[in-house]
Amino acid sequence: MMEELYGNRTDAAMRQRFEEALLPHLDAAYNLARWLMHNPQDAEDCVQEAYLRAYKAFPRFRQGDGRAWLTAIVRNVCYTAIKRLRGRKEMEPFDEELHFPTPNPSTETPREADAEAVQLMLMNLAPEFRELIVLHDLEGFSYKEIAAIAGIPIGTVMSRLSRGREKLRADLAAFSKDSNI
Repeated sequence: MMEELYGNRTDAAMRQRFEEALLPHLDAAYNLARWLMHNPQDAEDCVQEAYLRAYKAFPRFRQGDGRAWLTAIVRNVCYTAIKRLRGRKEMEPFDEELHFPTPNPSTETPREADAEAVQLMLMNLAPEFRELIVLHDLEGFSYKEIAAIAGIPIGTVMSRLSRGREKLRADLAAFSKDSNI
């Protein structure tokens, strides 16, 4: 009986530590998953799966940066899901009109038009560039944290981030020229 009670206290304490360490990062986890999966439902499924995996592995977590640890798990779950989805069916083509409808110039401010253009161009970047831009520029991870999350050298992070930003700038410039934004 004592062991059961002690076990329950331990489980409750672990659950509380898990929630304190990782639940504050739910929005960041979903944001990365959404950018990688291109689909809100798939992103939600991946985040749920990542939190389950994180909970199971939490006893091995050494109280470091919970955000980076969780993000690495989310990233891995997303790439596994992408591979699984591609194996079952062709990925649905990204429908720009569905996700980014043609703006109505009479109701849209220049700032909104710019934000939509950035989202569209970011979504069209290759995943290895998009992922790093989302992690660094949108989520605020350092180069070192991104290197740990993605499992690549820090120099590769810097190089891909630079190339991704340059591609994004070029795409935005071409889009702006074509759209008169």
